[in-house]
Amino acid sequence: MSLIHRERDGHIVTAAIQRPPANALSSDLIGEVSGLLDEMEQDDSVRVIVLKGEGRFFSAGADIKEFTSIPNGEEFSKLAKRGQDVFDRIENFPKPVIAAIHGAALGGGLELAMACHIRFVAENAKLGLPELQLGLIPGFSGTQRLPKLVGEAKALEMLLTSESISGIEAVKCGLANRAFPEEELFLETMKLAKKVAEKSPITVKAVLSLMAYTRNSQLAEGSNREAGYFGTVFESEDAKEGIQAFLEKRKPEFKGK
Repeated sequence: MSLIHRERDGHIVTAAIQRPPANALSSDLIGEVSGLLDEMEQDDSVRVIVLKGEGRFFSAGADIKEFTSIPNGEEFSKLAKRGQDVFDRIENFPKPVIAAIHGAALGGGLELAMACHIRFVAENAKLGLPELQLGLIPGFSGTQRLPKLVGEAKALEMLLTSESISGIEAVKCGLANRAFPEEELFLETMKLAKKVAEKSPITVKAVLSLMAYTRNSQLAEGSNREAGYFGTVFESEDAKEGIQAFLEKRKPEFKGK
Protein backbone atom coordinates (compact mmCIF):
# COMPACT_ATOMS: atom_id res chain seq x y z
CA MET A 1 0.00 0.00 0.00
CA SER A 2 1.30 3.43 -0.96
CA LEU A 3 2.34 5.69 1.90
CA ILE A 4 1.34 8.79 -0.09
CA HIS A 5 -2.22 9.18 -1.37
CA ARG A 6 -2.67 11.43 -4.41
CA GLU A 7 -5.75 13.43 -5.36
CA ARG A 8 -6.13 15.64 -8.43
CA ASP A 9 -8.00 18.96 -8.65
CA GLY A 10 -7.33 20.51 -12.04
CA HIS A 11 -3.63 21.44 -12.17
CA ILE A 12 -3.18 20.77 -8.44
CA VAL A 13 -2.13 17.45 -6.89
CA THR A 14 -2.67 16.92 -3.18
CA ALA A 15 -0.21 14.41 -1.77
CA ALA A 16 -1.31 13.11 1.64
CA ILE A 17 1.11 11.18 3.85
CA GLN A 18 -0.69 8.15 5.26
CA ARG A 19 1.52 6.22 7.63
CA PRO A 20 -0.48 6.00 10.87
CA PRO A 21 -0.41 6.72 13.69
CA ALA A 22 2.14 9.55 13.41
CA ASN A 23 3.14 9.65 9.71
CA ALA A 24 6.71 9.02 10.85
CA LEU A 25 9.38 9.57 8.21
CA SER A 26 10.70 6.09 7.55
CA SER A 27 13.21 5.31 4.80
CA ASP A 28 10.35 3.87 2.75
CA LEU A 29 8.31 7.07 3.11
CA ILE A 30 11.27 9.24 2.08
CA GLY A 31 11.68 6.97 -0.93
CA GLU A 32 8.03 7.50 -1.83
CA VAL A 33 8.47 11.27 -1.58
CA SER A 34 11.28 10.94 -4.10
CA GLY A 35 9.03 8.85 -6.35
CA LEU A 36 6.28 11.45 -6.05
CA LEU A 37 8.68 14.14 -7.25
CA ASP A 38 9.68 11.98 -10.22
CA GLU A 39 6.03 11.53 -11.14
CA MET A 40 5.07 15.19 -10.70
CA GLU A 41 8.08 16.53 -12.59
CA GLN A 42 7.25 14.43 -15.64
CA ASP A 43 3.58 15.44 -15.73
CA ASP A 44 3.31 18.81 -17.48
CA SER A 45 -0.34 19.14 -16.48
CA VAL A 46 0.62 19.38 -12.80
CA ARG A 47 1.43 22.93 -11.74
CA VAL A 48 1.24 22.86 -7.93
CA ILE A 49 1.74 20.17 -5.27
CA VAL A 50 0.05 20.42 -1.86
CA LEU A 51 1.68 18.22 0.78
CA LYS A 52 -0.29 17.30 3.90
CA GLY A 53 -0.69 14.51 6.43
CA GLU A 54 -3.66 12.20 6.95
CA GLY A 55 -4.96 11.60 10.45
CA ARG A 56 -3.82 13.54 13.50
CA PHE A 57 -0.47 14.85 12.25
CA PHE A 58 1.40 16.31 9.32
CA SER A 59 4.39 14.22 10.45
CA ALA A 60 5.45 13.77 14.05
CA GLY A 61 9.07 12.99 13.21
CA ALA A 62 11.45 10.29 12.05
CA ASP A 63 10.82 6.60 12.65
CA ILE A 64 12.74 6.09 15.91
CA LYS A 65 12.12 2.34 15.90
CA GLU A 66 13.86 2.16 12.52
CA PHE A 67 16.91 3.81 14.12
CA THR A 68 17.39 0.78 16.36
CA SER A 69 17.99 -1.39 13.28
CA ILE A 70 20.81 0.80 11.90
CA PRO A 71 24.12 -0.93 12.68
CA ASN A 72 26.56 1.98 12.93
CA GLY A 73 27.21 5.70 12.56
CA GLU A 74 28.34 5.40 8.95
CA GLU A 75 24.98 3.95 7.92
CA PHE A 76 23.24 6.62 10.02
CA SER A 77 25.10 9.31 8.08
CA LYS A 78 24.03 7.68 4.81
CA LEU A 79 20.41 7.79 5.99
CA ALA A 80 20.80 11.50 6.68
CA LYS A 81 22.34 12.13 3.25
CA ARG A 82 19.51 10.30 1.48
CA GLY A 83 16.93 12.40 3.30
CA GLN A 84 18.88 15.60 2.63
CA ASP A 85 19.04 14.84 -1.09
CA VAL A 86 15.27 14.34 -1.32
CA PHE A 87 14.52 17.47 0.71
CA ASP A 88 17.01 19.50 -1.35
CA ARG A 89 15.15 18.35 -4.42
CA ILE A 90 11.88 19.66 -2.94
CA GLU A 91 13.48 23.03 -2.21
CA ASN A 92 14.78 23.24 -5.79
CA PHE A 93 11.74 21.66 -7.45
CA PRO A 94 10.53 23.50 -10.59
CA LYS A 95 6.91 23.44 -9.39
CA PRO A 96 5.67 24.98 -6.12
CA VAL A 97 5.35 22.58 -3.19
CA ILE A 98 3.01 23.94 -0.48
CA ALA A 99 2.86 22.32 2.95
CA ALA A 100 -0.45 22.29 4.88
CA ILE A 101 0.61 21.54 8.45
CA HIS A 102 -1.83 20.37 11.12
CA GLY A 103 -1.36 18.51 14.37
CA ALA A 104 2.40 18.37 14.54
CA ALA A 105 5.47 18.78 12.35
CA LEU A 106 8.31 17.60 14.54
CA GLY A 107 11.86 16.48 13.84
CA GLY A 108 12.05 15.08 10.33
CA GLY A 109 8.46 16.19 9.76
CA LEU A 110 9.43 19.82 10.27
CA GLU A 111 12.55 19.32 8.16
CA LEU A 112 10.29 18.08 5.35
CA ALA A 113 7.99 21.08 5.78
CA MET A 114 10.93 23.53 5.79
CA ALA A 115 12.04 22.18 2.41
CA CYS A 116 8.67 23.14 0.91
CA HIS A 117 8.33 26.53 -0.78
CA ILE A 118 5.36 27.77 1.29
CA ARG A 119 3.99 26.63 4.65
CA PHE A 120 0.42 27.17 5.88
CA VAL A 121 -0.24 25.94 9.42
CA ALA A 122 -3.08 25.26 11.80
CA GLU A 123 -3.05 27.74 14.66
CA ASN A 124 -2.80 24.92 17.21
CA ALA A 125 -0.15 22.92 15.34
CA LYS A 126 3.12 22.10 17.09
CA LEU A 127 6.39 22.65 15.22
CA GLY A 128 9.82 21.79 16.55
CA LEU A 129 13.10 19.91 16.31
CA PRO A 130 13.26 17.82 19.51
CA GLU A 131 16.16 15.57 18.46
CA LEU A 132 18.47 16.69 21.29
CA GLN A 133 15.93 15.26 23.73
CA LEU A 134 16.83 11.86 22.25
CA GLY A 135 20.57 12.42 22.38
CA LEU A 136 20.59 13.00 18.62
CA ILE A 137 20.69 15.99 16.26
CA PRO A 138 18.57 16.85 13.22
CA GLY A 139 19.86 15.06 10.14
CA PHE A 140 17.81 16.30 7.18
CA SER A 141 19.33 19.82 7.02
CA GLY A 142 17.25 21.05 9.95
CA THR A 143 20.22 22.82 11.53
CA GLN A 144 20.74 24.69 8.26
CA ARG A 145 17.20 25.64 7.22
CA LEU A 146 15.75 26.57 10.60
CA PRO A 147 18.09 29.53 11.34
CA LYS A 148 17.57 30.86 7.80
CA LEU A 149 13.83 31.03 8.49
CA VAL A 150 13.66 32.14 12.14
CA GLY A 151 17.12 33.58 12.81
CA GLU A 152 20.03 32.04 14.67
CA ALA A 153 18.93 32.96 18.21
CA LYS A 154 15.40 31.54 17.84
CA ALA A 155 16.76 28.45 16.09
CA LEU A 156 19.18 27.80 18.94
CA GLU A 157 16.40 28.26 21.49
CA MET A 158 14.24 25.68 19.70
CA LEU A 159 17.10 23.23 19.16
CA LEU A 160 18.70 23.42 22.59
CA THR A 161 15.44 23.26 24.56
CA SER A 162 13.69 20.75 22.25
CA GLU A 163 10.54 22.80 22.80
CA SER A 164 7.95 23.16 20.05
CA ILE A 165 6.10 26.31 19.06
CA SER A 166 2.50 26.83 17.97
CA GLY A 167 1.36 27.58 14.46
CA ILE A 168 0.62 31.16 15.48
CA GLU A 169 4.15 31.64 16.84
CA ALA A 170 5.59 29.94 13.75
CA VAL A 171 4.07 32.69 11.60
CA LYS A 172 5.38 35.40 13.91
CA CYS A 173 8.96 34.14 13.69
CA GLY A 174 8.94 33.40 9.95
CA LEU A 175 8.74 29.61 10.06
CA ALA A 176 5.30 29.61 8.41
CA ASN A 177 3.48 31.96 6.05
CA ARG A 178 0.00 32.02 7.54
CA ALA A 179 -1.98 30.31 10.31
CA PHE A 180 -5.66 29.31 10.31
CA PRO A 181 -8.08 27.38 12.52
CA GLU A 182 -7.43 23.71 11.79
CA GLU A 183 -10.81 23.19 10.13
CA GLU A 184 -10.03 25.98 7.63
CA LEU A 185 -6.41 25.04 6.92
CA PHE A 186 -6.82 22.83 3.87
CA LEU A 187 -9.46 25.07 2.28
CA GLU A 188 -7.21 28.11 2.63
CA THR A 189 -4.22 26.17 1.32
CA MET A 190 -6.18 25.15 -1.77
CA LYS A 191 -7.22 28.78 -2.34
CA LEU A 192 -3.54 29.71 -2.50
CA ALA A 193 -2.69 26.71 -4.67
CA LYS A 194 -5.39 27.67 -7.18
CA LYS A 195 -4.07 31.24 -7.40
CA VAL A 196 -0.60 29.91 -8.14
CA ALA A 197 -1.91 27.33 -10.63
CA GLU A 198 -3.47 30.15 -12.68
CA LYS A 199 -0.04 31.64 -13.41
CA SER A 200 2.05 30.69 -16.40
CA PRO A 201 4.12 27.58 -15.53
CA ILE A 202 7.02 29.20 -17.39
CA THR A 203 7.08 32.25 -15.13
CA VAL A 204 6.59 30.19 -11.96
CA LYS A 205 9.49 27.92 -12.88
CA ALA A 206 11.68 30.94 -13.59
CA VAL A 207 10.91 32.54 -10.20
CA LEU A 208 11.56 29.28 -8.34
CA SER A 209 14.85 28.89 -10.17
CA LEU A 210 15.90 32.43 -9.28
CA MET A 211 15.19 31.79 -5.59
CA ALA A 212 18.18 29.45 -5.52
CA TYR A 213 20.51 32.44 -5.98
CA THR A 214 19.26 34.00 -2.75
CA ARG A 215 20.34 31.02 -0.64
CA ASN A 216 23.66 30.94 1.14
CA SER A 217 26.23 28.92 -0.81
CA GLN A 218 27.34 27.28 2.44
CA LEU A 219 24.06 25.39 2.85
CA ALA A 220 25.43 22.33 1.07
CA GLU A 221 28.61 22.36 3.14
CA GLY A 222 26.64 22.77 6.36
CA SER A 223 24.30 19.92 5.43
CA ASN A 224 27.25 17.63 4.67
CA ARG A 225 28.74 18.39 8.08
CA GLU A 226 25.33 17.78 9.68
CA ALA A 227 25.14 14.32 8.10
CA GLY A 228 28.62 13.56 9.43
CA TYR A 229 27.74 14.65 12.97
CA PHE A 230 24.46 12.74 12.66
CA GLY A 231 26.47 9.52 12.39
CA THR A 232 29.07 10.48 15.03
CA VAL A 233 26.42 11.37 17.58
CA PHE A 234 24.48 8.17 16.82
CA GLU A 235 27.39 6.07 18.09
CA SER A 236 27.49 7.82 21.49
CA GLU A 237 26.19 6.25 24.69
CA ASP A 238 23.89 9.24 25.11
CA ALA A 239 22.20 8.50 21.78
CA LYS A 240 21.57 4.90 22.77
CA GLU A 241 20.14 6.12 26.09
CA GLY A 242 17.99 8.76 24.39
CA ILE A 243 16.51 6.33 21.86
CA GLN A 244 15.85 3.70 24.51
CA ALA A 245 14.25 6.27 26.81
CA PHE A 246 11.98 7.42 23.99
CA LEU A 247 10.86 3.87 23.27
CA GLU A 248 10.31 3.24 27.00
CA LYS A 249 8.50 6.60 27.36
CA ARG A 250 10.75 7.88 30.13
CA LYS A 251 13.10 10.83 30.63
CA PRO A 252 16.66 10.11 29.41
CA GLU A 253 19.69 10.40 31.66
CA PHE A 254 22.57 11.79 29.58
CA LYS A 255 26.17 11.42 30.80
CA GLY A 256 28.11 13.18 28.04
CA LYS A 257 29.63 9.97 26.67
